[in-house]
Amino acid sequence: MQTVSEQIQRKEYQRKVNKCIENLQLSVESFNNIEAQLDQLLNDESNQIIASKRQCDLTNVNQSCNFKLKDDHFPQEICQEVTSLIKTNIQHIEQQYQQQLYETYSQLQLIIQQKDSQIQQLINSQFIQRSSTFTFTQLNLKPFNYQLIQEYSIKQYQFCSAIAVNKDCSILIAVCESQIKVFEFNSGMLKQTQILSGHTHHINTLNFMKKSDQLISGSQDYSIIIWTKDQNNSWICKQKIVGHTKSIICLVLNNNEDLIVSGSQDGKIKFWQKQNEWLCFQTISEHYSDVFGLSFNEQQNKLISCGRDELILVMEQLQLNKQWIVIQKIKVDSYGKKLCFIDDNTFTFQPYNKDQLHIFGMDSTNKQYTQMKDILVKGGEDIWLFPQQYIKSKCILVNRKASNVSLIRKKQNSEFIAEQFIDFGTNHIYGCLTDDGQFLITWDDKSREYQIRKYQEK
Repeated sequence: MQTVSEQIQRKEYQRKVNKCIENLQLSVESFNNIEAQLDQLLNDESNQIIASKRQCDLTNVNQSCNFKLKDDHFPQEICQEVTSLIKTNIQHIEQQYQQQLYETYSQLQLIIQQKDSQIQQLINSQFIQRSSTFTFTQLNLKPFNYQLIQEYSIKQYQFCSAIAVNKDCSILIAVCESQIKVFEFNSGMLKQTQILSGHTHHINTLNFMKKSDQLISGSQDYSIIIWTKDQNNSWICKQKIVGHTKSIICLVLNNNEDLIVSGSQDGKIKFWQKQNEWLCFQTISEHYSDVFGLSFNEQQNKLISCGRDELILVMEQLQLNKQWIVIQKIKVDSYGKKLCFIDDNTFTFQPYNKDQLHIFGMDSTNKQYTQMKDILVKGGEDIWLFPQQYIKSKCILVNRKASNVSLIRKKQNSEFIAEQFIDFGTNHIYGCLTDDGQFLITWDDKSREYQIRKYQEK
């Protein structure tokens, strides 16, 4: 369908074409007039010759005729004269057309600039409004910590490597080796309702879908399972996805919930698209070893990954064919297992053997991400799983480093302050924050407990 601008341009072009044809017709008419005048001239000459014949002798008549028509190239010269006249007229028409076309183009450029200016003003006003709201929220944020609710703790002796909570904080799921435990979650209180079996090896990742009653699990058995509720409100396996050749380590879901991205020990990043069922439509193989972490930006058009190969990949989705391409490779001094977008221009990265959290920002000139600053965190050598998580409503980043879980507040001007460190006395800590940031739920192999901590402002 043509836009209004295209229709205007088409009409203007058609008008100019019609004008050119009209001028050409005028030229043809001019040529016809010249031809008629030539015929008249020849007739006049003939009449003069006849008159001269009556008054003069034959010799004088021949001399008169030879004087007028002695040049055999006379017709050719007339044609050349007419052709030159037509060419001159056509050139004049072309010049007028080019001038009119230039004026139209200039007018269109001016209109486009005006519209661009209006759009930019609108974007800026909306950005200022969002920034003002966000700044107001930040100004009202107070120091905080997460307090353990000891009476809500539940023992589990089997290994738990992942926990997830649904959008309205009513259901909690947790790994129990190769199974998944389902709990009712009521303001921090847990009540087990079901155990899901479908994987044949330890489960590494759990994700809830926010728009539907479905959840996703990724396992060391190389598979991903999509779980859904049946008519009896029980969770069942809807689809088992197999494509990787080693363990699934990390998994993210986009906001539209029509794209799953998985990272594996096989070094592959696979993109799964929802059609009638989930199918792999693209694989990126730029990592040389284990893919430990994945994160989408706010606009969902960029994806970052980190791996054992000391690379951070920045990927972007093409608008034309929806394929993902690697637009930047960042070589880091030490590989890391966790990273997280804070917004479109900022992400965090945790090296496994450094007591520093790296902050990367986008350069406004070349649109490349570079390391800007570091945040001191407690811990030692880190292990995999327990992904970083940022809660925008509370400006809180949770980051597990070795035996410590750090709760970090993002301040104004991209400043980050570590508000709380929780030392569990073991590296094997796994958990998550609820989407509203009200609860921190963890399991560790020292206490062998699900522990519930609640957000409190000081």
